[in-house]
Amino acid sequence: MKIVIVGAGAVGTHLSKLLSTEHHDCVLIDDDEERLGGMDSNYDIMAVNASPTSIKALKDAGVGSADLFVGVTRYESRNITACTLAHALGAKKTVARIDNYEYLSPQNLPFFHDLGIDSLVYPEVLAATDIINGLKLSWVRQRWDVHDGALVLLGIKLREGCEILNQPLKDLCGPEDPYHIVAIKRDGDTIIPGGMDVLQLHDLAYFMTTSEYIPYIRKIVGKEHYEDVHNVIIMGGGKTAVRAALTMPDYMNTKIIEIDAARCERLNQLLASNDAMVIHGDGRDLGLLNEEGIKHTQAFVALTGNAETNILACLTAKKLGVRKTVAMVENLDYVSMAEGLDIGTIINKKTVAASHIFQMMM
Repeated sequence: MKIVIVGAGAVGTHLSKLLSTEHHDCVLIDDDEERLGGMDSNYDIMAVNASPTSIKALKDAGVGSADLFVGVTRYESRNITACTLAHALGAKKTVARIDNYEYLSPQNLPFFHDLGIDSLVYPEVLAATDIINGLKLSWVRQRWDVHDGALVLLGIKLREGCEILNQPLKDLCGPEDPYHIVAIKRDGDTIIPGGMDVLQLHDLAYFMTTSEYIPYIRKIVGKEHYEDVHNVIIMGGGKTAVRAALTMPDYMNTKIIEIDAARCERLNQLLASNDAMVIHGDGRDLGLLNEEGIKHTQAFVALTGNAETNILACLTAKKLGVRKTVAMVENLDYVSMAEGLDIGTIINKKTVAASHIFQMMM
């Protein structure tokens, strides 16, 4: 496939790297030469230093024969303009990154389709969906629905009590078994396993299965004793927190702790129709956490704009007895470190958005 991406930020570069491993004909366009640095020499990508909304640049990049055009610059209006131009030039399918939730409303989608935009990607909504999926399955680190939910991919940390440790996968994942181990993360390395590989204690194993067999997976990995999530504390009241609170299942009680008083007022307006409680304070304050019932909380979600704060807050919540913790880590350099600290689920909006577009393409 021929894919043209405009915007060499974290989403664009991560998506380009994913595509390069699949040997697609990939072009990455950005008007900042520094952001493009090394992409064409380190990966099988053609990097073009030009304006993403230049008709000449788009023509030179071969947009007219593109199977997919992706607009993921930092600017919503630029992405929409670039996708409209790409469609007019002949691109078969276009995807635009947006920052306005209103655009996702079903009644607005035909309007964007008429502009030549086939799909809209809002990273905060995708991140919130991942968070909610993780809270619904408290014993799972990561969950993805594949092929519109026909398959489910579960990332599970293997602890004592897992009954499928130290056995060759050829004996576990046969044609009659309702799951398949597609990857294993061990000591920072990712393993694509063969039949003779075995699962070890503390591995992060990725199970592909169907939704009906999720209870069976829970049993064989020894997670049946994990308490389901009913009480959630969210630290940080940004866009992702709002989207998560608005889509939280009815049986979950949500508290949002926000340090900025003006933002608390805005949160009360945005969540007026929701049962979420907004608390003005510092989510790192142990006294406040105890006062708000941290000992009876099953999940702690840290969504401030500071990765270090989120990681430390989750470590603190773990020490206070919270089993399920989720940390927003926007700095990609910190992701592997955060995973090594065993704090729970790591959310990065940029990689979530890139992975979503990659799945759409597949």
